[in-house]
Amino acid sequence: MKLFYKKYGEGQPMIIVHGLFGMLDNWQTLGKKFAENFEVFLIDQRNHGHSPHSDIMNYQAMADDLHEFILDHNLSDVILLGHSMGGKTVMTYATEHPEFIDKLIVVDIAPKQYPMHHQQILAGLNSIDLGKIKNRREADEQLKKYIDNVSIRQFLLKNLYWIEKGKLAWRFNLPVIERNMNDILAATPQIRVETPTLFIRGEKSGYITEDDYQDIYNQFVNSEIETIYGVGHWVHAENPLEFYNLVMEFCAE
Repeated sequence: MKLFYKKYGEGQPMIIVHGLFGMLDNWQTLGKKFAENFEVFLIDQRNHGHSPHSDIMNYQAMADDLHEFILDHNLSDVILLGHSMGGKTVMTYATEHPEFIDKLIVVDIAPKQYPMHHQQILAGLNSIDLGKIKNRREADEQLKKYIDNVSIRQFLLKNLYWIEKGKLAWRFNLPVIERNMNDILAATPQIRVETPTLFIRGEKSGYITEDDYQDIYNQFVNSEIETIYGVGHWVHAENPLEFYNLVMEFCAE
């Protein structure tokens, strides 16, 4: 699958992979900052953003998309950075094609299987009748019945766009995402990875707990885990400066 992307800067390639319900636009500010030192590629994963839709939605397929992208752009010595679902995509890729990777950065996700925890988001999104709402404000009013957190609602509503005059649509492929949620929550391949890897976790997130540390170190044998305090799952958005500094220090090692 040919993924939609944007490119900034020049130098060693860095590919940034967004999370579930996200898109490359979520990373533009940090991407442009990283582009002062690297050739940065922001990509939309399948069924997200401007990339093509497919009935298949699992980490093997997403890692294959990433490999096709790397081959198409003749990239090597890549710094791979992935957040949440994107973190699982880059971990899966590292188990299969380590020869293309210089450094791996995984943001607030562990290689383990997660329990289902998106019920309210899915219920809220499905409750929005795109044939009736006239604007994002009306969509937000509906979503508010299911999701209290304003930041999460704004994050989701960025995916609304005008498919034609007077008709809104989602950028992400909601039916396929919902149907394949078990694959999205699944563990990544439990294969030893020797690539230097940085895990960055949000203190308040709960996606990576101290109980996960040993399993991470056992699989990612050249890894380190850093915590950004006072932030949740959207680590890079809540404290972009500390996040940027951690990534730059790791890339300089």
